[in-house]
Amino acid sequence: MLLRTLVGFATAAALAAASPSLNGDAARGAALFQSKNCVTCHSVAGQGAKLAPDLGKRGGSGFTPASLAAMLWNHAPRMWGALAKSSAKVDLSAQDSADMFAYFYAARYMDPPGDAARGKQLFTAKRCSDCHSLDGAAGKRGFQWDALADPIELSRQMWNHGPAMRAEMQAKGVKTPTLTAAEMNDMLVYLRALPQAKANKPVFQPASAETGEMLFQVKGCADCHKGARSLAKRVAFRTVSDFSASMWNHSGMMKQSGELRPEEMKRLVGYVWSLQFAAESGDAARGGKVFAAKACAGCHTNGPGPKIAGQIPDAYSLIGSLTRHAPGMIQKMESSKQTWPAIKDGEMEDLLAYLKAGK
Repeated sequence: MLLRTLVGFATAAALAAASPSLNGDAARGAALFQSKNCVTCHSVAGQGAKLAPDLGKRGGSGFTPASLAAMLWNHAPRMWGALAKSSAKVDLSAQDSADMFAYFYAARYMDPPGDAARGKQLFTAKRCSDCHSLDGAAGKRGFQWDALADPIELSRQMWNHGPAMRAEMQAKGVKTPTLTAAEMNDMLVYLRALPQAKANKPVFQPASAETGEMLFQVKGCADCHKGARSLAKRVAFRTVSDFSASMWNHSGMMKQSGELRPEEMKRLVGYVWSLQFAAESGDAARGGKVFAAKACAGCHTNGPGPKIAGQIPDAYSLIGSLTRHAPGMIQKMESSKQTWPAIKDGEMEDLLAYLKAGK
């Protein structure tokens, strides 16, 4: 199953999202999903019960640890109400939360279904067929069909051959086409459905974020990707097609520092994808206002609850704390006839910035 091949990627992605000591692992998250009985209500990518939301379902502009924390918070009264009836308990550590996030993210990572018919049309419209042959026609380049099943290898080959392809297009007077992620996805769906490619099993196995970061420096990528061009600010690398299309569109502007070997591209991909979680976009000042507006201060500053401002280092710690304290919090709010406040994803990002900084 392709989901299992994403374990390495999800580990790298969750690593950057957490504090340095946390290393989220999708395989452990999958096991926790079963052992913590989440599967009795929830499903992941359609596998499991249908009583509660599918935690592997794609949606929104992104899925981050903060959005998972917001999701858990907003569903807390209903969730713990159901748990009370079954006598089941959910108690997650910060590490458990990181593992769960890695598992859910791996399921959400895949491209949405593409359209082979559109892909076939695009293959001609984007002038790919001018140089590439699908049937071994003389005078045209063929495909390494196994690379179509491996998005990292496909991106590597597009990068390595980019200068030669662009030079040939220029010689022919052909404008180099650009591709959106959706167009890239449609073409990949079309090509992967051809008889020559069907036998290849999908694979996605990036290397660790740490080794990729070092290579990012060595290859000179960091010389250009800084400031406004920092990839930490790029949040669109949500699927393989996002990355492949971006590599193609920008290869003409990027400094070619020699060809990349397969293991080098795997390391770079592991690092680049982890950046989308490393960049914290929350604002502590706005978070302080959320803390007051949602009446958190009533218990956690002026009341009986623990003082948490400045004590929550990341979303995983908040998720773990919520699983332990939600039942008591819900009971206290119900007894005082307070409404459980909803928290939007953006508000949760700000709130986490405040809880981390304590300002």
